[in-house]
Amino acid sequence: MVASAAHGKGKRWQARYDDPNGKEITSLWGTKVEAEREVNRQESAKQTGSWLDPRAGRVTIERFALDTWLPAQSMISRSEVEVLGLLRRHLFSEWGPREMRSIKPSEAGAWQKLLITKYKLSGATPNRVARFARSIFRLAVIDRIIPVSPFEKITAPKLVEKEVQPPDVAEVRQLIAAAYNDRWCNMLEFTALTGLRSGEVRGLRLDRIDFLRRTILVDQQLVQEKGRGLYFDDLKTDAGLRTLPVTQRVLDLVAAYVQTHPVPAGGQGAGLVFTMPASELISRSTLDYAIKSICKKAGVKPRHWHELRHHYASVLIAGGESPKVVQKRLGHKDVMTTLRTYAHLFAEAEEQTRDVLDAAWTLPVAGKESPETSGRIPERRPASGVVSQLRA
Repeated sequence: MVASAAHGKGKRWQARYDDPNGKEITSLWGTKVEAEREVNRQESAKQTGSWLDPRAGRVTIERFALDTWLPAQSMISRSEVEVLGLLRRHLFSEWGPREMRSIKPSEAGAWQKLLITKYKLSGATPNRVARFARSIFRLAVIDRIIPVSPFEKITAPKLVEKEVQPPDVAEVRQLIAAAYNDRWCNMLEFTALTGLRSGEVRGLRLDRIDFLRRTILVDQQLVQEKGRGLYFDDLKTDAGLRTLPVTQRVLDLVAAYVQTHPVPAGGQGAGLVFTMPASELISRSTLDYAIKSICKKAGVKPRHWHELRHHYASVLIAGGESPKVVQKRLGHKDVMTTLRTYAHLFAEAEEQTRDVLDAAWTLPVAGKESPETSGRIPERRPASGVVSQLRA
């Protein structure tokens, strides 16, 4: 036998070992020492609990996101459709066919910049899209698909919340006065007094209102989805499910409205407080058109229906309600969402608190504030009635 030119070359040594589940894994190496080193390394990783399947990281980002990450999320179907659309447009289009293990931290940082420079996303959207991508790689680490996430030491895009400027009570009254039919008039006032989302108002059933305890159970909403139309769905989060305390004014408004517009007993709108003629459901586009027309008629700047919800929040904050209470009334997922959205309103409320305290502790002199006593705490002394009683 004569040795060929390829004798002693190539990966001629096979390393074999069992994974933690007892399944055999093999790999080829150029020398016996390299093969033995690989076996020892894998056996040591199994003992320390740091073992990773060397083949697992080969799964593509799109396949892992669709087959593993998305089913593991606690999302309603409508949210899944929305998230999937964002991933396809901004993540899969860039990295879809790439292997999970192939993404470098430098690429992760560059991709986050593309969300703004290439895809022109603004506000809170870049942060939101990046959160989904970071979550996908975080789960890959937990599932031992990759040893570390490429986003681990990469700062997420800054969360930019647009400062809301809700209409005040005077403007809301203008809108109510300009409403061109009884339905919009009552829905405007009802939303401003309860802070319910558009879908929650349009999906509100009369039996969810407790006139005795003066509460409303918010447990469903009317949503609209492309290809599916209008349908009733659960709320997005568990925090959205809430029992809302309401004023007597709200109850009187609903009672007067259903007296002149009886709740439908059948059809799509069966049991709903607010419907279109012939018991038809109110679509989001119909409501958007209505509020635009009302704003134009009232002579105020264009508003969205959601801004009535912001109005409700601003009234609670101005009245001294804590962020936690405002969160519960609005059905926000967490208090940080409330603080990010209404931070500037809470700041204004803090200044109002100082004014109230200053006014309460100021000693008036002949109907005017005295410079030397302004802001001082008055000397404690018994009231005159108490002194007279003691003397007696």
